[in-house]
Formats: sequence, structure tokens, C-alpha cells
Amino acid sequence: MSLSIGIVGLPNVGKSTIFNALTNNSILAANYPFATIEPNTGIVPVPDKRLDVLAAMYNTQKIIPATVTFVDIAGLVAGASKGEGLGNKFLHNIRECDAIVHIVRAFENSDILRHDNSPINPQADIDVINTELILADIQTIEHRLPRLQKEAKANPKARQTATYLETLLTSLNSGIPIASIENIKYEIINDLHLLTAKPIIYTFNVDETGLSDHALQKKLAQLVAPAQALFICAKLEEELRELSSNDAAELLSSYGASETGLSQLIHAAYDTLGLQSYLTAGQKEVRAWTIHKGWTAPQAAGVIHSDFERGFIAAQVISYDDLVTAGSETKAREAGRIRTEGKNYIMQPNDVVEFRFNI
Repeated sequence: MSLSIGIVGLPNVGKSTIFNALTNNSILAANYPFATIEPNTGIVPVPDKRLDVLAAMYNTQKIIPATVTFVDIAGLVAGASKGEGLGNKFLHNIRECDAIVHIVRAFENSDILRHDNSPINPQADIDVINTELILADIQTIEHRLPRLQKEAKANPKARQTATYLETLLTSLNSGIPIASIENIKYEIINDLHLLTAKPIIYTFNVDETGLSDHALQKKLAQLVAPAQALFICAKLEEELRELSSNDAAELLSSYGASETGLSQLIHAAYDTLGLQSYLTAGQKEVRAWTIHKGWTAPQAAGVIHSDFERGFIAAQVISYDDLVTAGSETKAREAGRIRTEGKNYIMQPNDVVEFRFNI
């Protein structure tokens, strides 16, 4: 499974600049509305130093990291859900994404005008985008409801679905996003791909001084609490992608930061969505596999191939730290560090696994 993240925001907030830096692409990033006309997609590896260590240990031929797909869409404006600007076409592009990253401008620059030439106003920008997502969901539900209400006369399941959607519609019309509602029945709404049901990670695009301005960061974070808030300087991220890893780390450190914007976003997305990675290792390849926290060994095996889950027998598991300490798989086995786990084993983030199956 690959994580997919949609990037949204108003025009001129730095969306495309951040997307370029994250994915090392070179799409148009002009300072005028709708410079991004078609959605841009970038697939990037999840940073994972463990893979290089295991590759050296196993003398592997190939390293395959977990990946994240970023989808950058055109800057939205007020009225997008009704077709203003470039409209609903672009809201559609993020319906298949697992999470949404909302880029919010929190820097002042007279050379880069805000989309409506007014002073920066993060709260107003957040409200505009959230309103458009809510309005888009209202349209989606209103489009589905008439058919369900007609079917509900003879179909109890359709009646149950229609009643639940009517409840959601009431909340949306009150300005409440679906993600804020308790005990969401995802099994009923999954096929609707409702935008406000997706987790949102707010990413404030600050200037260099904003990276170490904790008072500013606290103030901005309070605007979106309890959602997660990140602080990234798009200008700095552009510089980082031109540097070696050592030089980039040194530059980040000079601003009091320890992670690139890419690492911050991926970690935040994994945390928000309840994801983790486990590892497989051998001479052929070393690989990271993304799964949900709490998954059992057979479920994790199914990510590799459905036959692995269907014919699961056992999992040979060792902690990455134990494997590195031992120095090799052979020595780890001799030390009794490799254990056999069954169908009820709950996967842990640092597991290095070999699955046994029979179909």
C-alpha cells in the first residue's frame, strides 16, 4: 500500500514551490493564480536509514523504500465548489487521497502578493478552504440522497444509509466537517470519498525567522487545534534540495530544525493515519512495507501478496536493533534472537520479517 497525500491551498501560498522541493520536480511555480493547471503527481521514497544498514549487511542487489504519492492541485478560491476559479475539477483530484495537506501562507513578502492583494491572514485562508471542502461534500451527499431516499421505501439498508447521510448533511450545513463528528461510519461513506472526512495536516509556510519563532508557531497551531500543525519554509526547502545530505543537515541545524519538510510531512501523515513500516531483507532486496498499526502478521503478509495472507503459516521475526547488534542473520539466529510468531502476532514498527506460507 502506498500513502497518497493531496496538497491544497489558496493561490500564491507556496504550494507548488513546496511540492517541487518535496518531490524534486520542476513544475511551474509562478506568482499568479492558477499557475498549476493540471494536478501534478510526485512519488517520493520514505526516508529510512535502516534500509541502507540492512543493504550493507545482506550485500543486497536492490533497496526498495516505502513511497508516498503527493498530488498538487491548482490553487482554490472562494466559490471553487460552485465552479469559481478552476472549480470542482480540482477538488475531484484529491478525493482518492488518504490525507490532505493544507498549505497556509504565514509569511509577508511584498514581491509575492496574496491572492486577493490583501495582508496575510492565515485564519481567513483556512476558513476559505475549509468552507469549500464542506460545500463540495454537501453537493456530493445531495447528489446521492434522492436515489437512496427512493430506494429506502423498499430497502432497509438504503433507508439506514439515507438516514445517516441526512445526519451528516445537517452537520455540514452547520459548518462542521465530517472528521469532527464522533463515531463516523466509514463503511457507509467510503465510496463517496468525502473531503472533510479525510484527516488534514496544516502546513504553515513561514519565512526563515518563523522556523525558530515559537510564539508565532504556538499562535498558528492554536488556529487549527486539535489538527496537526507543521511549519515549513518553502524558500529554505528549495535551497535544501540543491545540497548534499551533510550540507542540508548543517543548514537545517542553523535554523534550529532537524528534519526536512518532506520528513516532517511523511512522519505527520504516518502518525495521523496510524501507519507504520516493517522490513524484509535478503540478498535479492531490502524493502520497507507500509501497514496500519495493529495489523496482524497475516494482514502484513497480505501487503506483499494476497497468497501470503491466504496461506500464512508463520512469521520469522527479529527486531531491527537486535539484528544490527548481532551483525548478521546467522549470528542473530545463533543468539536466539529470531523468533517464530503465529497468526495473532501484532506487527511492530521495527520488525524484520520472513513469512512462511503454503497455498
